[in-house]
Amino acid sequence: MGRIDETKDFIPVKIAILTVSDTRSLAEDRSGDTLVARLEAAGHILADRKIIRDERAEIAGQLRAWCADKSIDVIISTGGTGLTGRDVTVEAHRDVYEKEIDAFGTVFTMVSMQKIGTSAVQSRATGGVANGTYLFALPGSTGACKDAWDDILQAQLDYRHLPCNFVEIMPRLDEHLRRK
Repeated sequence: MGRIDETKDFIPVKIAILTVSDTRSLAEDRSGDTLVARLEAAGHILADRKIIRDERAEIAGQLRAWCADKSIDVIISTGGTGLTGRDVTVEAHRDVYEKEIDAFGTVFTMVSMQKIGTSAVQSRATGGVANGTYLFALPGSTGACKDAWDDILQAQLDYRHLPCNFVEIMPRLDEHLRRK
C-alpha cells in the first residue's frame, strides 16, 4: 500500500462540496458536514459548498461553473448516485467529464464491499476530470462519504502520498488546452 513521504511539504487543495438533494437543507446535511470536517482536518481548504436539487441540468451547470473557477481544485458531490429515477448525479457528472477516472468507482466498490457487502453494487460512485478540476460523485450516506474520504480521497489528495497521487499531476490536467 501507499505511504506518506514526510520529506515533502503538504500542499492543501481547494475543495468544493455539492450536496444533491430535493429535501435537505444545510442544517440537515450530515454527509456534507462529514466531508467538510474531514477535508479541513486533513489541512485542505473548503472553497465553496452548496445544496442543489436532483436535476441533471442544474447539477451539471454547477459542476461546470466550479470547473471554470480556478480557485477550485476538486469537487466532491454527495447524493444522487443510486438507482432510482431521481438519481441523476452520475449522469450530470458524465455530462461534464473530459476523462473519467474509471478505477475510482471500482476502488470505491471494493472499499464498500468490506463495509456493506453485496449492497455495494447499488452505488454508482464515479470520478473524473474536467477543465483541470477533479470531480467525484459519492453516495449520499454519511458512511459512504466517510469510506470514500478515509480510504481513497485522503491519500490521493495528499501530495506526499507514494507511490503517486492526484495532486502531483494537477498542473498537467489541462495541458491539452494550452498552446504548444
